[in-house]
Amino acid sequence: MREILIVGGGYAGFYTAWGLEKKLRHGEARVTVVDPRPYMTYQPFLPEVTAGSIEARHAVVSLRRHLRRTRLIAGSVTEIRNAQRTVTVRPVNGAEYKLHYDVLVVTAGAVTRTFPIPGLARQAIGLKHVEEAVAIRDRLMTAFDQAASLPPGGERRMLLTVTFVGGGFSGVEGFGELLSLATAMLKSYPELSFDDLSFHLVEARGRILPEVGDEPGAWVVRSLERRGAHVHLNTQLVSAEDGHVVLSDGEEFDSALIVWTAGNASNPVVHNHTDLPVDERGLIMARSDLRVGTDSEPLPDVWAAGDDASIPDLASPVPGARTVPNAQHAVRQGRRLAKNLVADLRGKRVGDYRHSSLGVVATLGLGRGIFQYKKIVIKGLPAWLMHRGYHVLAVPTWERKVRVLVAWLTAALFGRDLVSLASVQHPRDAFVMGGEAQGLGVRPAGEETAA
Repeated sequence: MREILIVGGGYAGFYTAWGLEKKLRHGEARVTVVDPRPYMTYQPFLPEVTAGSIEARHAVVSLRRHLRRTRLIAGSVTEIRNAQRTVTVRPVNGAEYKLHYDVLVVTAGAVTRTFPIPGLARQAIGLKHVEEAVAIRDRLMTAFDQAASLPPGGERRMLLTVTFVGGGFSGVEGFGELLSLATAMLKSYPELSFDDLSFHLVEARGRILPEVGDEPGAWVVRSLERRGAHVHLNTQLVSAEDGHVVLSDGEEFDSALIVWTAGNASNPVVHNHTDLPVDERGLIMARSDLRVGTDSEPLPDVWAAGDDASIPDLASPVPGARTVPNAQHAVRQGRRLAKNLVADLRGKRVGDYRHSSLGVVATLGLGRGIFQYKKIVIKGLPAWLMHRGYHVLAVPTWERKVRVLVAWLTAALFGRDLVSLASVQHPRDAFVMGGEAQGLGVRPAGEETAA
């Protein structure tokens, strides 16, 4: 029996394994997925997790529940040596070991790209995993509780100042949703006013949302500014020491919550610890049929998909274009890869990956959104409804679709739960302190691990 090893259980890895379970005959091959997390995160839902519109567990898909015929290993692949047909696995507990394979599928995904900015590593938090989304929500709600007990002044202002760095989809959606949540929370805090809030979006380029056109992107900026946000274009974060934000445009302010969403970088195992061919960006070089290598020099039994793979975009009119790293491509590449793996095992012809964009849609907060498909642009409530409709259809498994729909309906009837559970991030505090009074201080992001 052939061993198919999938490195990474994200979009591409999950859909590849899910497809193989449906297509492989009994005894035809054994599929193994290695990932440190026991779930696939549906990342388009993370902004709504930060806003309390979706329960955190509903934004993830359990690998063990839905991959019942796949061997799952809780660990990280730290090295790939295709010459020996082995990978090095670092389990969650225990010593590293070698794992052999017959067929390798690399879907490790990208990681958050960071820079050596003073204070960034200690003060900022990302928005790539559900744990981070939960922590962002709880930190904002805890800040409201603390600010309500303080007199007007610098300390209150700092607690209610939020800074997002990065104007791509993740940053803009998270920023818009968190601004919507903060505005809604003011109704429950008569001690606070709208003027106490200060939301900053920092983008190094001259525009946000590069996936949409110039005019829709400019409309999003105007929409956010009308809601009281400060959008800093052509601006970089210079320093974040002790929560004191210094921007390249000269502005300075104190911010208790700093969220970093400034792009992706290739996975370290792909970039630095493999003998597979990579391009100048550190991405695995793959052909249009998702086989690793080039048209003239393909690697047998090695495949790649998702954010860590450089794959020709056959639907683009631009010569030499590669697919962009987004959920649409990762999901569809995973589905195509499952078909190609089965076809290759059976000696049949494999197919090329070709997918034309379905358009882009983004949430900007409750009841607000933007959609663009070619020259068609839809704004406001209709776009927001399209965003919810698309993603409830796109999230895998009917079980998750129903849970998300029920959560949305419940929120529509009773509103969002405006309760911080920041204390669950430090569950032993009450036990260790022996009942002593203690505050839920907003600790530096680097000291927190969301539960």
